[in-house]
Amino acid sequence: MAVTIKDVAKKANVAPSTVSRVISDSPKISEKTKRKVRKVMEEMGYHINLNARVLVQQSSKTIGIVMKNSTSESLNSSFLPEVVQGISALCRKHDYSISLITGDSEDDIYKDAVQKVRGKRVDGMIILYSKEDDKVVPYLMESGIPFVVLGKPVAGFNKITFVDNDNIHAAREATEYLINLGHEKIAFIGDDSEYEVAKARFEGFNQAMISNGLAIHESYIKFFRFNPEYGKKATRELINLEDRPTAIVITDDLDALIVLSAIRDMDLRIPDDISIISFNNSVISRIASPPLTSVDIQIYELGYESARCLIEEIKEPSKVKKSVIIPTVIEERESCKPVNQTKYKHY
Repeated sequence: MAVTIKDVAKKANVAPSTVSRVISDSPKISEKTKRKVRKVMEEMGYHINLNARVLVQQSSKTIGIVMKNSTSESLNSSFLPEVVQGISALCRKHDYSISLITGDSEDDIYKDAVQKVRGKRVDGMIILYSKEDDKVVPYLMESGIPFVVLGKPVAGFNKITFVDNDNIHAAREATEYLINLGHEKIAFIGDDSEYEVAKARFEGFNQAMISNGLAIHESYIKFFRFNPEYGKKATRELINLEDRPTAIVITDDLDALIVLSAIRDMDLRIPDDISIISFNNSVISRIASPPLTSVDIQIYELGYESARCLIEEIKEPSKVKKSVIIPTVIEERESCKPVNQTKYKHY
């Protein structure tokens, strides 16, 4: 015979209404009582009837995650697996499941988001990007559904809860790390410049170069959405410059892997011939050869905090929107060395 809420309440010596509130994670119940009741539920093998609960609460108990771009491109990301892991960890604590909002194009992603909202299949959404001319965020604002943006909102959308790093500061620190090693001729390879994160990191790079009195060469600046062939072409163009850079700031570990491959194809070595610092501190940075010095943006924490902010908004809507900034730190490995120790090969 199935264990009921009344059975749990009797053994835990609390009222059935208290058990119900523990199940819904009510802030009115103390953590001590929650732990006590949950322990009894586990011992008795009590399982929540999620379907019945959804009907009573008129809630899907599901969080939508809006992908940055097409499904195939997103799956190539060094960012996606870890941020979803962070989101999932917090959602599990509150009995929420996740649903990926995907498609083969930005229009498909927008249509999927609209269908999920209109069909009441999600209680809220986390948008994994911030960019101009996006259709998803304006629609969510109009629909009134709770949502959180992972990234600083674009101009004109200030009243939005968001979670982000200080990407200008992080890129400035990454560039100054190379400058402190004596590098003056520093190139920049950024992700798609449509996105706010790419713009912010380029701004940080610029600030570091200007404040240290260093020239910013137009030929040293490259932007591209993940594409191995274009990445290798961009790398060859940098290396073949008559006055080539001695170091590169790359805003994604996966792009850095492409650059490493291209440099190896040109019979050059990292960091003996050129230094590289990248972003994300994903598993790629640790297994690359050589291991990459990378800016740890704490991807897991970005996901975890975005889910926490969203679930708080779902449970207790607030007119005051929050912003959470996750700190960054440079993880030093083997892809950078002082410029006076760098060898030069000319092509």
